[in-house]
Amino acid sequence: MAFTHRKIINDPVHGFITINDPLIFEIISHPFYQRLRRIQQMALAQLVYPGAVHTRLHHSLGAYHLMCIAINELRDKGIEITSEEALAAKAAILLHDIGHGPYSHALEKVLLKDVSHEDLSLVIMHALNEETNPNLKGHLTLAIKIFTNQYHKKFLHQLISGQLDVDRLDYLSRDSFFTGVSEGVVGYERILKMLTVSDNELVVEEKGINSVEKFLLSRQLMYWQVYRHKTVVASENMLVKIIERAQYLFEQNNDSVKTGSLLDYFLSNPNIKLAELDLHAYCNFDDTDILYAIKQWQNNADPILSKLCKGLLNRKCFKCQIQAEPISDEQWEKALGATRTKHPFADQDVAFLCFKGTVSNTLYKNDNETIKVLLKSGEISNISAIQNALIVESLSAPVKKFYICLLND
Repeated sequence: MAFTHRKIINDPVHGFITINDPLIFEIISHPFYQRLRRIQQMALAQLVYPGAVHTRLHHSLGAYHLMCIAINELRDKGIEITSEEALAAKAAILLHDIGHGPYSHALEKVLLKDVSHEDLSLVIMHALNEETNPNLKGHLTLAIKIFTNQYHKKFLHQLISGQLDVDRLDYLSRDSFFTGVSEGVVGYERILKMLTVSDNELVVEEKGINSVEKFLLSRQLMYWQVYRHKTVVASENMLVKIIERAQYLFEQNNDSVKTGSLLDYFLSNPNIKLAELDLHAYCNFDDTDILYAIKQWQNNADPILSKLCKGLLNRKCFKCQIQAEPISDEQWEKALGATRTKHPFADQDVAFLCFKGTVSNTLYKNDNETIKVLLKSGEISNISAIQNALIVESLSAPVKKFYICLLND
């Protein structure tokens, strides 16, 4: 594949990103990848943080850039990474999120109930690898092996999916930048400088422990302050309820929810299996299809669907209460009673307007995906075993919170 020129992308977070290989250029140019321009990285977080309008394409390019840096750092430390392996790892991280559907995590397992974005990413990678395009056909085989952890150099997979992967390093830095939440700022450059390899696994040098602890703490702060902010929880649940209501009406043969767009296919096939999915339909499906439908449905004759759509479009979201203790019977009956008073619908309809749920997060699990540290003595230790490590004190403890959402207007 002749490649006579480079492409330079100016990224607001990392600066200039260089594309200097024909395979990477072909991936970025492909319509399946370009669809990521139309997928919001942070779904509806923009209703709280107006600057959070960056896309999955922004993030995947940033993760690719950090992968380039990580590979160069490891090579400088004498870690053998061939040019084929380096290219495959870069292609894999570039494609790691290509399976995300509209509004990313907010609608995952809602539009397609039994299909994860990781499964879809792998299917799309296989589809690209089997294309007739000679610049793609067969060139992603090694990337797929690394992506699925089937390659003998495990550290390459860990750079894509692990406790210190470039995916997390980019999205924390990027989400912090676009939301303006300084607590998420991560010293990713120092962390990448501190990475090395031992027994084919990614480890961090002992002098990088403080940077890793700061990274983990930033993840925790961003999770509860940004990703699970009560208004984000409320708005994303409203989006879910809109789709669930539309699915319910579709099952009742209510033609008023048909939009004439790709969304109709997914509303009529919520339980479709991955093997049966029209992949080309999925790879043309994005946020604009959902937003178009919501704008149409705000005038739907169904009062539940109409209320939900108007509420989301005008930022009159569910009232959401999040707390550390389980929702008491008294709290639940009070919320349900208030909803029934304002919205005197049948119980099955009220369930779309008042409901409860949980959000949980375990920041660091002491399992087979632990962060390993290369001590100055040359020994390898789990970071949680190091005396006074912040990880031991708080970050490995699971956190579960409970919420009630109800439509107040």
